[in-house]
Amino acid sequence: GNKKGLGKKHGERNDMEMGNGMGKIKNRRKKKENNGYGNERSHGRRVSAELHVEWVDAPYRTVLSCAPEMYRDLWVGGKCMYKLEPVVADGGELIIYAPHITEVSRTHGAVLEEIGYHVRDYFTAQWDRFKHHPWGVLAHSTHVRGAGTYQDGVERPRVEVVLATGLSEETCRRIGLGYLDPANIDVADYQGREDEGVLCVPRAGERLYRLRDAGPR
Repeated sequence: GNKKGLGKKHGERNDMEMGNGMGKIKNRRKKKENNGYGNERSHGRRVSAELHVEWVDAPYRTVLSCAPEMYRDLWVGGKCMYKLEPVVADGGELIIYAPHITEVSRTHGAVLEEIGYHVRDYFTAQWDRFKHHPWGVLAHSTHVRGAGTYQDGVERPRVEVVLATGLSEETCRRIGLGYLDPANIDVADYQGREDEGVLCVPRAGERLYRLRDAGPR
């Protein structure tokens, strides 16, 4: 007959042992959560929201988004749009003010000048035409152009994005964005006018702006 202790090889576990092992892991996780680990994560989210998010009570019809000098091209300077888009009113205007930006992108400029800046549905509705382009570049294009629709061949962005940069008017029109001569902009004209629906943001792109009571958009 079989001798005791030879029923299984060294290192094997039966189902009961495996079940007990998983139960111990789950119990350890619960103890961690009960000891405050879950509360720490929740606290971290709250602190992050306080440090990195600027909450506002109402959307603005015009936003002057001033890019820091360290944003050397629109590829990076696009943050001045998508970090502020949530607080631009429907039909409003966001101006990226960056006279020092003279390139669309040092790395992806040729692709972006070919495909332009468009809302997401513009690309998805014509996927066979655009699917061979780098998807990260397509994503960047939609982030800078913002939300909107594309139906029956007509593109309707939610907000107007205007460049007041070192890029020429011809380049801006070619990539599908508006143009303003930065020499004609006095930043002071946009400051202190929040009650009029005008917001001026220095060093834009560093903080995310959100509506305090934002519903579905």
